[in-house]
Amino acid sequence: MLDLRLFFRRRTGNCGFFFFFLSLISLFGEFLPLKAAERLEVQLDGMLIPISIRDLSGLNGTEEPLSSELSAWLNLMEPESRAGLLKLLKAPLLKERSMGRQMLRSWAGQELLDEISDLISVDEDMSGQIVFKTMETLLDSQPEITTLDLLEALPAQKIRLDLDGLLHLADRWRFQLKQQQKLVSILASLPSKSVDSSQLNTSLENSGVSPKRFPLFVPHRENPLDLELWRPFAGTPIRKSWIILMPGLGGTQHQFRWLAKSLSENGWPAVVLEHPGSDAEAVKALIEGRKPAPGAEVLPDRIADMKSVVKARNKGLFFVPGEKVVLMGHSLGALTALLASGSPPELGLASRCKNALDDLSLTNLSQLMQCQLVDVKLKNHSPVKDLQAIVALNSFGSLLWPRNWQTSLRIPVLFTGGTLDLVTPPLREQLGLFLSSPIHGNSRVLLIEGASHFSVIRMEDDKETLNNNDLFRLGKELVGVHPFSVQKILASEIIKFLMETEENKTFVSTESFEFNNLRFHRLNRNTVDKLLKI
Repeated sequence: MLDLRLFFRRRTGNCGFFFFFLSLISLFGEFLPLKAAERLEVQLDGMLIPISIRDLSGLNGTEEPLSSELSAWLNLMEPESRAGLLKLLKAPLLKERSMGRQMLRSWAGQELLDEISDLISVDEDMSGQIVFKTMETLLDSQPEITTLDLLEALPAQKIRLDLDGLLHLADRWRFQLKQQQKLVSILASLPSKSVDSSQLNTSLENSGVSPKRFPLFVPHRENPLDLELWRPFAGTPIRKSWIILMPGLGGTQHQFRWLAKSLSENGWPAVVLEHPGSDAEAVKALIEGRKPAPGAEVLPDRIADMKSVVKARNKGLFFVPGEKVVLMGHSLGALTALLASGSPPELGLASRCKNALDDLSLTNLSQLMQCQLVDVKLKNHSPVKDLQAIVALNSFGSLLWPRNWQTSLRIPVLFTGGTLDLVTPPLREQLGLFLSSPIHGNSRVLLIEGASHFSVIRMEDDKETLNNNDLFRLGKELVGVHPFSVQKILASEIIKFLMETEENKTFVSTESFEFNNLRFHRLNRNTVDKLLKI
C-alpha cells in the first residue's frame, strides 16, 4: 500500500497541504438551487485525478477498500494516511457563525477568495462567487462548516483543484520563509553586549498615575474623539517635542499606556488616540456579526483624526508643552504616521498588488491592506506642520513605497520590528521601507529577536499582572517571547532615539545587545542594505 504522507511531504513540505489549502477558504464564505457537487478533480503533473465526493464522505479510516472506480487511488493509501485525511475533511473551517459571515463579506475576504478561485474552479467557473454563496447558505443552517460540508454542498457537478498551481505557490511561500530564516540566522551571528535593567532608560512598573481625558469635537466624526493626555511628571527635563500615539487596527488606548507613561516620565508629553471604526469596538462588532472587518477604508478618517489633534493643540484647545510634534504609531497607526509626511504611494500600485496577491499574501498579511488602497483613494495633503520625527512600530508600506518615499521632509524615522512578526515581516516591511525612506543621519531600524506583531500590546495594566508576567490573552504563538521585556526594550530605545533627535546627533554604527535572553539590534543603513541582499 502507498503512504501518501511521503508524497505530499516531498512535494509541499506538509503531508496535509492539499487539504490545508481547502481550509483556506474558511477566511471567506443567497442560495443557488443546483444539485451538490459529485466529483472533485485534482490536476497534478498534467494529469486529472478524479475523486468521488460521496466516497470522501464515507471514508472511515479503516483498511476496507472503497467501492467506486473513481476512488482507486484512495484505496492505495495507508490506514494512517486515510485516517489523517478524514480528520482534515471533518475539521471545522468556521466555528463562529456571525464572525465568519462578516469575514466573508470583508474586502480582504473577497480579494483572497478571488485569488483562490484561480486554483479552485466550480464547473469551470473561476469567479469564486459560488464558493462564497455556498458558505453563506451553510452558515444560515449550521453553527460550523467543515471542508467536507463545503465539498458536499457546492452546487456543481464537478470541482477542479489545480494542485500544480498550488505546489508552485507553496514553493514561493517556502522561498519567502527561507529568506526570513536567513535573516534570523545572520542576526544571531552578530556579536552582542549584555545589558541589564539599570542600563535601560525606562521603568514599566505601574506608578498609579492616570492620564487626563479630553473630548475633541471634529467635523468628520459624529461623536467627539476621546483623547488621553499624558503630561510630563514633575521634575522631568523639558523636552522640545510632544507626541501623538496611534494604536493599530483594533487597538485601544489602554494597550499603550505602558509606553505613554514611560514617555511622560522622561519628559515627553503624549496624546493617545482611539480611532472609532477601527478600534476594539469595531472588532467586537465583527465578532458579534454586526459589521464587516475594518480595513484600509478607515485610513482617511484616521489621518483626519491625527491632523485634528495637531490643529486643536496649536489652537490651544488643550495644552501639552513642546515646540514640534513626533508621530508614533503601531501597525496601521504607523502607516498613518508615514502618510502624514505627505508622500503619496508610488505610481503602479495596482500592478504591484496584482503580483503580490498572486501569492495570496499569506506570508505578509499587510499586503492585503496596502492593496485595498487601490480602491480607497487618499486625498493629497501637505505634511504635518512642525513634524520632528516618526516612530513606526511594526510598520508596513513596501508596496506603497518600494523604491522612493517621496516627501519634502527630511526627518529621522525609527522603524521597529520583530523576527516573529507574521503580519508585517521585517525583511519586506521595516527593512525595505527604511531603505526607501529619505536619508537622515539619525534614522535607524530596531529589530528584536523573538518579538511578534503583537508584542507591543498590553492587555492588562495592574501591578499584580505585571509581577506575574501574565500580560496577554492572545497566546504565546501570537505574542512572541518575553513580551514584558520586549516592551522595556522598545520604550528604552524610543527614548534614546528621541533624545538623540533633539540633540541633533547622528546614528552611525550598527550595535547588538542582549537583555533577559532577548537579543536586539540597532541597524544603520549600510547593514540594512546588506541584509536585504541575502
